[in-house]
Amino acid sequence: METSESGSTPKDRDIYPAFQDVNVLVIFGFGFLLAFTKRYGFSSTGFNLLIAALGVQWAMLVEGFLFSSAAEKVKISLHSVLKASISVTAVLISAGALLGKANPIQLIWMAMVEVAAFSTSRWINVKFLKVEEHTSLMHVHIFGTYFGLAVSWWLYHSSLSERVEKEKSNPISDLFSMLGTLFLWMFWPSFNSVLIVDLMEKRNAICNTYYAIAVSAVAAFALSSLSSRNGKIRMIHIHHAALAGGVALGFSAPIIPHPCIAMILGLLASMVAVLGSHCLQTYLNSVLKIHDTCGVHYTFGLPGLLGAIVHVILFIIIKRASLSSLGYLALIEVGSFMLTTAIGLGTGFITGFILTFKLWKTLPASKYFDDQAFWEFPHLAYGF
Repeated sequence: METSESGSTPKDRDIYPAFQDVNVLVIFGFGFLLAFTKRYGFSSTGFNLLIAALGVQWAMLVEGFLFSSAAEKVKISLHSVLKASISVTAVLISAGALLGKANPIQLIWMAMVEVAAFSTSRWINVKFLKVEEHTSLMHVHIFGTYFGLAVSWWLYHSSLSERVEKEKSNPISDLFSMLGTLFLWMFWPSFNSVLIVDLMEKRNAICNTYYAIAVSAVAAFALSSLSSRNGKIRMIHIHHAALAGGVALGFSAPIIPHPCIAMILGLLASMVAVLGSHCLQTYLNSVLKIHDTCGVHYTFGLPGLLGAIVHVILFIIIKRASLSSLGYLALIEVGSFMLTTAIGLGTGFITGFILTFKLWKTLPASKYFDDQAFWEFPHLAYGF
């Protein structure tokens, strides 16, 4: 292993501002987005930093070994750190599904397995299916969601069928979560465009992402008000739906030719997020026995699948001149995100089963969503 000399070249220095955008999104954005439960703020932000910092280091090693030839050393540069930061987003999304129900050791084990599984999935997509690297990294939303849901199925407890008191939010925790949403919203154009090399495609990705998240944010307010009996806006809908447009646009951001397409996609993604938040949570908890604490299924999973499907449709439209190979290429695009979903579900299911072993000292249900199980408080925390 060695530090790449390219780390001091103008190329790496040029991407540093966008790298910092992604870094803020990963550490600050996700850390506070998950801090919506009123008694789990320390753990939400603290454990997010723990698994992000550990996951980035592990992702650089795993991807270095997978994507370098046998004769090469694993080279570390700002570019590799950037790709690792995007990859570790899968773990942070999965952690949202397990929020309040897993201890730090379980989260660390999950992070190690998930990063290796996602990197392997990317390696298959890039090396064998010839999927572009940018597209393979945008699978992170789908992979993280379904990996996390599969793990959450194993950690389900009957007491979670109805929302417990400690799982609820209060005005302060909702405000912190909104702060995370705002940072994710501001820096999402950088996330969707940072690895794109072509200047015109990068410009398209930045602009189209902004169009999509702007529409999804406005639609989130309207749809939340319409879905409420008294016409009031629910903060949880804004947390989820304001970001859905950026998630859905990740695949297609550089190739969408008209702003109206990006805006329509943002609107559809916002609708999916609000309707999912309004309808699916009860269904998942009571029927499928999957407790998705942070609602990652309709914040990242369903908008991600919507974006993947739209990407295939746009790919067919753009490549329609190459009729001889169009069917094969479209099949490759469909197969890549289906393969990613399958690997996420499969490895998540195995990981969740392993996390049920007594060796991990799984939390009892009475300790769910409570910081006092892990953190020392400087006061008695009466009424906390």
